[in-house]
Amino acid sequence: MYSFKNDYAEGAHQSILNKLIQTNEVQQAGYGEDDYTKQAKALIKNEIDNPDADIFFVSGGTQANLLVISSILRTHQAIISPQTGHIFANETGAIEATGHKVIGVPTTNGKLTATDIETTVSQYGLRPHVVEPKMVYISNSTELGTIYTKAELEAISSICKQLGLYLFIDGARLGHALTASDNTLTLKDIAALTDVFYIGATKNGGLLGEAIIFNNKELATYFDYNLKQRGALLAKGRLLGIQFQCLFENNLYFDLAKHANTMAAKLTEAFKAKGYSFLVESTTNQIFPILPLTLIKELNEHYDFFTWKAIDDQHAAIRLITSWATSENIVDEFIDKIK
Repeated sequence: MYSFKNDYAEGAHQSILNKLIQTNEVQQAGYGEDDYTKQAKALIKNEIDNPDADIFFVSGGTQANLLVISSILRTHQAIISPQTGHIFANETGAIEATGHKVIGVPTTNGKLTATDIETTVSQYGLRPHVVEPKMVYISNSTELGTIYTKAELEAISSICKQLGLYLFIDGARLGHALTASDNTLTLKDIAALTDVFYIGATKNGGLLGEAIIFNNKELATYFDYNLKQRGALLAKGRLLGIQFQCLFENNLYFDLAKHANTMAAKLTEAFKAKGYSFLVESTTNQIFPILPLTLIKELNEHYDFFTWKAIDDQHAAIRLITSWATSENIVDEFIDKIK
């Protein structure tokens, strides 16, 4: 049975495994002071065109979100997030456990707008009786596979500056967003428009790992203390550095994401050819076709995926996620079973 439940069911790209083996007995400094981590940071700084950025490698997305938010905000400050946002819906109250309220905003496609942000801030003006919205959290791509355009992100960045809010992008699937067929953003744009964001490797060819990038250096002043205090500073930091070094050499990070998107697009075309519609239009590696329950049951005999949302008593939307390792043969076999 092949799983379309997530994009991290496989291990890691072979080049990463090879590099880990080749360098295994080479002695290096600990805690991210090794040569591989330094080289990885240099590659990323070049990619974002910001030599002054502060970069930290951590093991996973929830950890990255928790560390960034808890390090930046004061205890009375809150985060504005889409209700579909990972910090609001899928992290077991990790952010709230650090003492920060997550203000969930309803959206139709997983994306916040500048108007959403302005409206939400206006609803929290009764100082000191309510929390102070101080950060905006968005994901690119979103939990629904949608992406932000450059114009949308510019509008969000502008309203955040106007209202004195920090802008934080969850980039667990950033590679998939930036290689989508209709994408208008670059890593340089994202670095220029945000205070902090991260680049995810866990979902795009790495064994694990996220690269947190502070474009607003003032916010990183005490981040290393928080990293250590919360148990996120790896003694063998080279394990993360080597992975990002491999991924950002020779465009591998983007090539892997583009492959996942291409496989998802092929599935999308097949469903549309059969006359099926979608919960949302996605050009990344997450798609949400609406199918008869009978077909879902048949497909589940051979493939693992989430039944996402009931539409009526006969239909539901499923979520299919393709990965950097999803082969065209697997996709073709799946398409053959669509009736």
